[in-house]
Amino acid sequence: MPSRNDKAIKRYRFVFVVMLLVAMYILGKTIYTMLPPESDYWKEVGRNSKKATIPANRGNILSCDRQVLSGTVPKYALYMDFAVHDPDTAIERKTREFRDTTFIQKLDSMADGLARIFPDRDSKWFRERLLQGKKRGKYSWRIYPKLASYVQYRACKELPFLRESMYRSGFHADEMLLRLKPYGGLAGRTIGELYNDTSSRPKCGLELSFDSLLRGRPGSKHYITMRNRKVPVVDSPAENGHDLLTTIDINIQDFADRTLRSKLKEELINGEIGVVVVMEVKTGDVKAIVNLTRGHDGEYYEMKNNAVSDLWEPGSTFKTASIMVAMEDGKIDLNKAVDCAPGIVNMHGRKMKDHNWNKGGYGVLKVEDILGQSSNIGVSKIIDEAYGSNPAAFVDGLHREGVGIPLDLPFVGKGEPCVPNPRDKARYWSKSDLPWMSIGYVTMLPPISTLTFYNAIANGGRMVRPRFVKAELKDGMVVREFPTEVIKERICKPSTLRDIQYCLEHVVSGGLGKKAGNGGKLFKVSGKTGTAQFSENGSYASHKYMVSFCGYFPSDDPKYSCIVCIKKQGLPASGGGQCGPVFSEISQYIMSRDSMRNAIAAADTNSVFIPEATRGSKHRAEAIVHGMGLTGKNIDTTEADTLPLNQVPDVLGMGVKDAVYTLQKRGMRVRINGCGQITKQNIPPGSLAIKGKTITLTASPKE
Repeated sequence: MPSRNDKAIKRYRFVFVVMLLVAMYILGKTIYTMLPPESDYWKEVGRNSKKATIPANRGNILSCDRQVLSGTVPKYALYMDFAVHDPDTAIERKTREFRDTTFIQKLDSMADGLARIFPDRDSKWFRERLLQGKKRGKYSWRIYPKLASYVQYRACKELPFLRESMYRSGFHADEMLLRLKPYGGLAGRTIGELYNDTSSRPKCGLELSFDSLLRGRPGSKHYITMRNRKVPVVDSPAENGHDLLTTIDINIQDFADRTLRSKLKEELINGEIGVVVVMEVKTGDVKAIVNLTRGHDGEYYEMKNNAVSDLWEPGSTFKTASIMVAMEDGKIDLNKAVDCAPGIVNMHGRKMKDHNWNKGGYGVLKVEDILGQSSNIGVSKIIDEAYGSNPAAFVDGLHREGVGIPLDLPFVGKGEPCVPNPRDKARYWSKSDLPWMSIGYVTMLPPISTLTFYNAIANGGRMVRPRFVKAELKDGMVVREFPTEVIKERICKPSTLRDIQYCLEHVVSGGLGKKAGNGGKLFKVSGKTGTAQFSENGSYASHKYMVSFCGYFPSDDPKYSCIVCIKKQGLPASGGGQCGPVFSEISQYIMSRDSMRNAIAAADTNSVFIPEATRGSKHRAEAIVHGMGLTGKNIDTTEADTLPLNQVPDVLGMGVKDAVYTLQKRGMRVRINGCGQITKQNIPPGSLAIKGKTITLTASPKE
């Protein structure tokens, strides 16, 4: 009888033999693979492998509170394969039988579901579209002509039949990454855009200037063919682009846009171009930048970054810089008096006029009233008497205080200031150039350069570079900051600065800039009006004017500076009367908003203020209330958008933003007159909503 050891030895021998046979099989298979014809097959596989790029997701451009101003959003083209092909004939037959039977059974429920997801098409349309694709038996039949959002695509995947796998139902989608701006044209030319092609090349704005940061780094992969299947192999993964945190405050941007747009449309204005820039005094952060140009249809669009790129003669806003030079050099003080009568004088062969010359002029004015009444004669006489024999000293003074210094802003195509210098032999310098330069002609500045100078006056003489980008973000975390940059620590002596600040406050309180203020009831405003005849092709014969107001608020402790410019045709033309009201509305909005924030921060937690909600989106109203810290409180509002998308809704009582969103969702174009709540609509509710048709809304502030 064999012992236990003998049995164990036999088992070990058996296991060894089995392992040896497996090893020999593997070795034989390896040698077989290395020899023809098998080696020829694998060489062919290597030759047929295809390389491809893995695109990187482009980073988002964010507002100062991290709302998306420009972002990459996935969109989906929806397809269905009606043809069936599989190398395995049994699987192909089974799949075709499933599709033929289940498709017809679920056709109506599919069509109804798709119509709910895409309300611009009815269920009948979808039913006919699906049947047409089945009849033709095509691969990749487009079942919906537009691109679907991710939410819509996922909703489709929940429908009968479509919820099956791609191989069983044939339903699939091609993902496309599109660059979208949730706030439409707001700050459009500053944010920038991409070309409408597959290259994703940036065209302008921050998209172009920070392209290397935003675009990321694409990866690479190659496909190998194995047994009639393409298998992707990643060589290097894509690195997504970083986000850009800008200084733009979308609420200030929106208000400034609507206020300027409304003013440009006024009959007496009939503006061609309008510009508003709002800057934070201490940091130079640009909180809003509006550039509106009138299109052929009479509406206003962001076509060009005029505030940064356009070179305009600044007009009377330049007089502040001229007076500052004379004060800094000790040529004048506040007690300097100038005889401006009779309102028209001969200045080196050219007639210099004040705007009231036909009434005999202003007579004798002191410096504060020369700026307050914006006297051309007063300023030009002061500068001509002080620097007529040495005009280069005046230009040196302008450069000393930062006028004409390039700002090096992060934009392609930015305008470089042009302040002529008598030392420049390439340009002829005449005696009349100095007095006309002193009142804002001859020189060419982009509006943001003028604002930077006034911002320095508000900032205690410290000139900072306008800042558009605060930080670079990755996954929400700051990886690089862009600090405030100081251009000049001091543009003038403290005594000169105090005198200039006094004069600019007087312009609003007792001069031509009254409409830029608020009567001193709320807070003090300082600034300077500007009106200049516009030169085109070296001639002033076109009778176009550039009117402006540039200043800061509140005067006692400046927080913000702002410039408003309007290019218009014909008279009347008044910087104080036409740009001042826009400045006033913007300043009151910003200060009231900041006051509301302070009030909320200091409020007694035991007494809760429930704001009144108007008609609009209940979801958005509740989000605002909760954002104010009023969690757990019910809000009584009416959801206005309840009609089908093919009918015009009732937008009366809604805010402008809600009304525009509700109507544009139906494909309609919206024209707004005024601002505030909607009080009138020219197309009655319930009418057929025709895509592309213009509806005019009238709005007014709530009483």
